[in-house]
Amino acid sequence: MSAPTADLEVGTPAEPRTFGPLTRQMFVRYSGASGDLNPMHYDDTMARAAGNPSVFSQGMHQSALLATFATDWLGAENVRRFGVRFREQVWPDDVLTCTGEVTGIQPTDEGRVVTVALTCTRQTGGVAISGSADFLIPTLQ
Repeated sequence: MSAPTADLEVGTPAEPRTFGPLTRQMFVRYSGASGDLNPMHYDDTMARAAGNPSVFSQGMHQSALLATFATDWLGAENVRRFGVRFREQVWPDDVLTCTGEVTGIQPTDEGRVVTVALTCTRQTGGVAISGSADFLIPTLQ
């Protein structure tokens, strides 16, 4: 369900998208789906013994949410590069808001490479993940 791409220009924002509140069950499901079986993500006793207030979300879980946001905006079939930087932990009951903005457009023989800045922010205002991606938007025939 990607948005129209003909009107994209530098500075064009994506419609923000909110995920959450995130639950412990989501962390457990992601653990199983991803194979990341670190008990810090699903065992409160172990997480607290390590000095955390509770279990916490996997960084790649937030990355997956940010990727979903970006590909819903500009099309999964158009992704050419996706990169993130983990910045802040995400806890049960956090609500994440994903935002994006076009930061560059390069014409190519196949269309336009659209570069976007991406951010996944917690309800506290803290940035959980920041990143960027390139999408090849084909020339309309």
